Amino acid sequence: MSGAGLNFWDRVSRAHGSTRGSRTQPARAARSRAARANGAEKTVQRTDKEKLVSSLNRAFLEAAAVVVTRQSGLTVAEMTELRRRMRQVGGGFKVTKNRLARRALSGTKYEGLADLFTGPTAIAFSRDPVSVAKVAVDYSKANEKLTIAGGALGDRRLNPDGIKSLATLPSLDVLRGRLVALVNMPATRVARVLTAPAMQLARVVQAYAVKGETAQDQAQSEVQA
Repeated sequence: MSGAGLNFWDRVSRAHGSTRGSRTQPARAARSRAARANGAEKTVQRTDKEKLVSSLNRAFLEAAAVVVTRQSGLTVAEMTELRRRMRQVGGGFKVTKNRLARRALSGTKYEGLADLFTGPTAIAFSRDPVSVAKVAVDYSKANEKLTIAGGALGDRRLNPDGIKSLATLPSLDVLRGRLVALVNMPATRVARVLTAPAMQLARVVQAYAVKGETAQDQAQSEVQA
């Protein structure tokens, strides 16, 4: 029907409908763009989370020891300093989201630590079990914002006191240095070591080469003997 055949109220109604439609269309387009952007953002977030879980899982698989800490109110400068100290001993320190950390534990020897991931949690890890424990313990003594919740040496779970005891042992670098000193010591002292049965001497050398608390304890006791 043409505009000429409409009465006044019909023309007003048609004009109003046309205006409303022209206003609604951009609004719908804007909502559609917002929905697409929101979906893209969620996809990126899922991808980032999967990368984080994968990174943590790899760290757990490679670590000789893991120390779980509670960190409350550490400043950026304090966190940076702690990470620097960890890197110096070949370790790492990460603030974790507990749900993602528990997922990352799956399939590793540290699965038994899942219950420690509550509250404001951060983890320290390294291939040198003693050094990472030493850095974490020393830092917690100097800064009350960091406390030791527990951890594990391989598949052996340790409570906070166990982590503190681990921190008192010689590091792998120290043990290697002692092995070098043993090799370079005078022949008379080497002779005393060589009087031990061949299997005992083999255990001494192996203990210096194998990472872990048991290896370190063996090395220390055998050399002192």
